[in-house]
Amino acid sequence: MTPLRQRMLEDMQVRNLALNTQTSYVQQVSLFARHFNKSPELLGPEDIRSYQVYLTNEKKLSTSSILIAVSALRFLYNVSLKKDWVFEDVIPAPKKPQKLPVVLSPEEVLHFLGCVGNTKQRAILTTCYAAGLRISEALHLKPTDIDRQRMVIHVDQGKGQKDRYVMLSSKLLETLREYWRAVRPRGGWLFEGERSGHPMNRNSVELACQKARRRSGIRKPITPHSMRHYAASRTMPHIEALAANLGHFSNDDAA
Repeated sequence: MTPLRQRMLEDMQVRNLALNTQTSYVQQVSLFARHFNKSPELLGPEDIRSYQVYLTNEKKLSTSSILIAVSALRFLYNVSLKKDWVFEDVIPAPKKPQKLPVVLSPEEVLHFLGCVGNTKQRAILTTCYAAGLRISEALHLKPTDIDRQRMVIHVDQGKGQKDRYVMLSSKLLETLREYWRAVRPRGGWLFEGERSGHPMNRNSVELACQKARRRSGIRKPITPHSMRHYAASRTMPHIEALAANLGHFSNDDAA
């Protein structure tokens, strides 16, 4: 490991950046250095500009991907290398296009969830929708996070490493009870994976989501993460009605 990489890692660690962010930033800086076959310490504004043109015109990366590279380079040169630059000019960030989200109707959500053939995965996706959780947050729920007394769900260290509470509807609570009775998870996680003591794998949920989408015949994009965004467009009565119509989970398709 080079001294510069070590310094950058330490700078991110003392600022308590998320592990995924640290990994992404190091990867982006490594790609930048390999492009010129030089240490970033030897590169300057013109090199950065040339690299951004390369990412845009030759690599044809999406705006989101370029923004990750921009953030990594800004951190490197601003924090670790302490350059006295006007970073908005030296490392400009591309404007992200504003697009209206594609949203499923409550009837489409109901139909889609009915096509998920696995009890555990259906319960996870229902939780993402009804509580507006990110898939990573749903997968790391513990039974103790479901507060039946206050009717809230405790999200431990969500995005930005922040704890928060979200509302727990009575119908979602009923759905989770039915799931619990059908699957009886052990090992400390509400949605336990195949390996004892570990939460369910995100990839398996994404695969089940795509299978259910094909089975449902819905042409709109559906991912585990998008269920959270669909929830944001619905009111609580819509969610309550959806949960009421999902029916009970049976033991036949339990994971």
